[in-house]
Amino acid sequence: MVIGLDSNLIKMKKRSFITIILLMAVIGFIFVTFYQCKTIPKKNIGLQLYSIRDSIKKDVPGAIAKVSKMGYKFVEPAGYKDGKFYGMEPAVFKVLLEANKMTMLSSHVKHVVPDSINYAETMAWWDVCIDAHVVAGAKYIVQSSMGRKAYENFDELKAYCVYFNEVGEKCNAKGLRFGYHNHDKEISTQFDGQTIYDFMLENTDPAKVMFEMDLAWTVVGGKNPVDYFNKYPGRFELWHIRDDAEVGASGMMDYASIWAAAAKSGLQYGIVEVAKFNFDEYTSCQKSLDFLNTAPYVVMPK
Repeated sequence: MVIGLDSNLIKMKKRSFITIILLMAVIGFIFVTFYQCKTIPKKNIGLQLYSIRDSIKKDVPGAIAKVSKMGYKFVEPAGYKDGKFYGMEPAVFKVLLEANKMTMLSSHVKHVVPDSINYAETMAWWDVCIDAHVVAGAKYIVQSSMGRKAYENFDELKAYCVYFNEVGEKCNAKGLRFGYHNHDKEISTQFDGQTIYDFMLENTDPAKVMFEMDLAWTVVGGKNPVDYFNKYPGRFELWHIRDDAEVGASGMMDYASIWAAAAKSGLQYGIVEVAKFNFDEYTSCQKSLDFLNTAPYVVMPK
């Protein structure tokens, strides 16, 4: 009988020990999860939806839900056409975003500079575009690029500057800000010894035209974004936070020094864009946001 009692006691002790180990593992997992949630900030960063261009074509609601789940706070569509966003009416698209706890900060659109023949038609196009963005709840409209001639003909570039001032005035009247998004050619191409980008900055009205600097394209074009911030302070209200692929992965971008000059630039909002992928679209976008959320120098003004 004593032997039996000892055997049962040993079994009970083993079960108790295993239970304690399991409880410690569960408590440890809960603690780590809680600690991560407490220490990793959810910064006010948005996503340019061109980053999920293949996925969003197949399932707009599903794509928006996944972007929200990643932790992005707002989006910048690249799917405006004929008064709609990805085929959805502006009010419906706004409701979809709000249901996923996001908003539409801005949108990329493109309409080439008009000539005297189609000027009225072009301005009517902008009226429809602006009204759609107002209904969708946007704060900005961004021209994504210029036509090829602007990089080849100085007079064409001058015409774009006049045109952008006029569009910016229209946007202002409806409570929006108008802006321009650069690629590398604005940085690397010159007319009469002056880069296209510098000419645009000096020949557009800051009250009517802001600039969405694509940080990586600026570097690819051969310039340091900080030099532009110092030369044209306050003009760069939006940033495209981009890299060769996932943000922070290539080592080509000195984000720490760029963020040190954020206030000088006029930064209001930062928008991730992933144009090339080492993973699937969503994983690349998640890794980009995780990098920014954990980088201590990345401080967003809003």
